[in-house]
Amino acid sequence: MVKKIKSRFLLFFLIFALFGFTVFFTSAKLSIAAEPIIIGIAGAHSGDLASYGIPTLRAAKLIIDEKNAKCGINNRKIKLLAEDDVCKPEIAVNTATKLISEGVHVVVGHICSGATKAALGIYKDVKIVVISPSATNPALTKSGNYPNFFRTIAPDDVQAKLEVDFAINILKVKKIAVLHDKGDYGKGLAEYARNFIKESKIAQVVLYEGVTPGAVDYSAVVQKIKRKKAEAVIFGGYHPEASKIITQMRKKRMKTIFISDDGVKDDTFIKVAGESAEGVYATGPKNTSNNPIALKAVSDHKRVYGEDPGAFFLNAYSAVLAILNAIEKSCSTDYNSLTNALKTEFVATPLGILKFDDKGDAIGVGFSMYQVKNGVFVKIKQAL
Repeated sequence: MVKKIKSRFLLFFLIFALFGFTVFFTSAKLSIAAEPIIIGIAGAHSGDLASYGIPTLRAAKLIIDEKNAKCGINNRKIKLLAEDDVCKPEIAVNTATKLISEGVHVVVGHICSGATKAALGIYKDVKIVVISPSATNPALTKSGNYPNFFRTIAPDDVQAKLEVDFAINILKVKKIAVLHDKGDYGKGLAEYARNFIKESKIAQVVLYEGVTPGAVDYSAVVQKIKRKKAEAVIFGGYHPEASKIITQMRKKRMKTIFISDDGVKDDTFIKVAGESAEGVYATGPKNTSNNPIALKAVSDHKRVYGEDPGAFFLNAYSAVLAILNAIEKSCSTDYNSLTNALKTEFVATPLGILKFDDKGDAIGVGFSMYQVKNGVFVKIKQAL
């Protein structure tokens, strides 16, 4: 009798233990599954170039809030971590280190090419995917050094080719001054522009020079442009320097054509340069404002923030959609799964239906030419 009781007790104990283990194991699995997907947003959120970084942060918030309201992705909520790198390479290194320490699974950013390049190696070492809406330096993808990097904007060689072709074939100029701000982005674009001009054998580079970012006075280089009788200037860089150069050119009553890039195609340039901005040309991402997803994105931004979105907003919106689509399709935040999904899975975005090539460049995106008319940038030519 005692043996039977002991046997029953032992059997009951084993069943109870097995049940408890099953409950614990199941709870552990649910707990792991419920861990949030952490997305880092890195870029300039303060300083002179904040108008480039804040639209990306807002795009991410709009999409993530909407996703989380619908149970997130695969029943995992999405957590956003924003870090400000002020578009400075030395700060971007710290930004990357901090985001990694906080457990991010992927990063949307950085915004400026120099900051992106400085941070990419750090993410690469721990196998974190980075997708930028605006870092256009060609070497970021073409060098093959950063297999963890993707972008939703065309590289600078495409942009520089459009600027040069437009200057030579449409504006019919033959003497061009090429300037840059000495940074990875501006100098890289200027080098491509200079080479394309030389290859044309139609126009010539009469001046090639770098300017010091943040300087108050650019009269020396403006005087060189005038002395060289340049018919046009192609400038690689950002709006703070471009606005000062064009203002000083117009004060000297110079009618030299000014052509720049997507680092200048921003309403802040027009606000700072004022009347001097009128007539300036700048390349920028293709206008896809009739795309239904783009219309919704812009409408949501106006509803939430009470104003039109800024530079690279649609590129950022596309970047976030692409990375979330990759997570959803691969059912994972694993590095290999994400990189494979980004290259094989199409995603509908404000820029069109995209996927990425083996180097990380988005297939199907490009640039258009814009001009400041009556205080606003207006598209004047489809990308070549």
